[in-house]
Amino acid sequence: MPTITGKQYIERIDKLKTEVWLDGERVIGNISEHPAFKGVMKSQAALYDLQHDDSLKEFMTYPSPSTGELVGMSYFQPKTKKDLVKRREMIQQWAKSTNGLMGRSPDYMNTTLMALASSSELLRGKKNCFPEHLLAFYEYAREHDLSMTHTFIDPQVNRTQFYFEKNSEPIVAKIVERNAEGIVVKGAKLLATQGGITDEILVLSAGGILDEESGFAFSIPSNSKGLKFICRESFVGGDSVFNYPLSSRFEEMDSIVVFDNVLVPWERVFYYDNSAVANSFQITSSFQAFALHQVVSRQIVKTEFILGIAESIINTINISEYKHVQEKVAEIIVGLETMKALVIKSEVEGKLDEWGVMRPDSITLLVGINIFPRIYPRFTEIIQLLGASGLMTVPTEHAFQSSIRKELDQYLQSRGENAEDRVKLFRLAWDLTMSPFGTRQTLYERFFFGDPIRLSSQLYQSYNKEPYVERVKGIVEAFSLK
Repeated sequence: MPTITGKQYIERIDKLKTEVWLDGERVIGNISEHPAFKGVMKSQAALYDLQHDDSLKEFMTYPSPSTGELVGMSYFQPKTKKDLVKRREMIQQWAKSTNGLMGRSPDYMNTTLMALASSSELLRGKKNCFPEHLLAFYEYAREHDLSMTHTFIDPQVNRTQFYFEKNSEPIVAKIVERNAEGIVVKGAKLLATQGGITDEILVLSAGGILDEESGFAFSIPSNSKGLKFICRESFVGGDSVFNYPLSSRFEEMDSIVVFDNVLVPWERVFYYDNSAVANSFQITSSFQAFALHQVVSRQIVKTEFILGIAESIINTINISEYKHVQEKVAEIIVGLETMKALVIKSEVEGKLDEWGVMRPDSITLLVGINIFPRIYPRFTEIIQLLGASGLMTVPTEHAFQSSIRKELDQYLQSRGENAEDRVKLFRLAWDLTMSPFGTRQTLYERFFFGDPIRLSSQLYQSYNKEPYVERVKGIVEAFSLK
């Protein structure tokens, strides 16, 4: 089966009838018609349709190694540095359709699965590991253009460094039974973004596993028996694109994933009861390199969007002559060009791994993922500072259709725009930086790839500092007394 269309994506998810709970009620009927999900599902469907655009097929697809039919470029295993560029072009083409606001667009999880499968030989010969299952699922997902989410975070019961759960009923998802059919999992995991609106959910143990039954990796259909998604409050403000230009289209739901004695068939188990593999596989595999390549490429597009909003506000209310305004926008430009330079550097310095896959340079991308969680909150602050009170004087679409339209046209006009267009721009800026959707975006980017302090520590520990220490040592020795 080649790449799917948006219509096929929606039909497939509706057909699953996945158990999704929102505000204490189970979602009944077609989930694509529910107010909390219809906007983002429509946007996701549009992404799948891009793969069928004749002008974009070269960027978005490639011939399947198995069938020769066109499959998604997000599944592509790069062999050369030019292949890394192809992957970036695909990622950023999709990201431009969402302005980088959908962190779980299909290419993220497709990239994750491709990376894990590319390093499946790391599992070969190890206890309770099935590299052939991982490869088979990768090929199945590629040939059926599956949509996926994932979960790996444990519930925040006790965040001390060493915590041993003593409850008789599991809180953290763990294996409670092994039988002829597969493993049985009970407990919960956080934070499945797009939970309930994908074909599959990939489940991985987080690092720091101490007990064997918590060390596993598998993928199962989202409608598996005993699996449920418990959603947070929806941040969709309403259907109106005028009032909620971003949340109405790009609000990705986050959910708790509950496993109530869920049977995972053996053919879907990648490894189990192996804490050593659970703690090392994501780090030693190509997961980090390729996932970060996708993330930083998307964040570049998101930064371009922010720059566009900032400059549009400046032009609309005519504040470009102020030096402090120029300084603020220069901050965004520096951030944008830094991220662009880093992703290109990661490609230029890419290296073939032992299995012939071209990995982008992980250290370079680690620098990027250390930078962005720090500069993104500042970007949203800059938008707020530029917009000032204009971000609070944003009447609704209905107001412009009412008898006060004349007053709005008179008092909310600007040098560069009429009142309605000015308000549309400022509502866009408000939805990005001040609405529940916007503040979730900020939190999301702060912690997208984990705790920022842990990421800094990882960069410190993995960066080769010895050549610079030796240089200093040589200088000191040269000036030492004889």
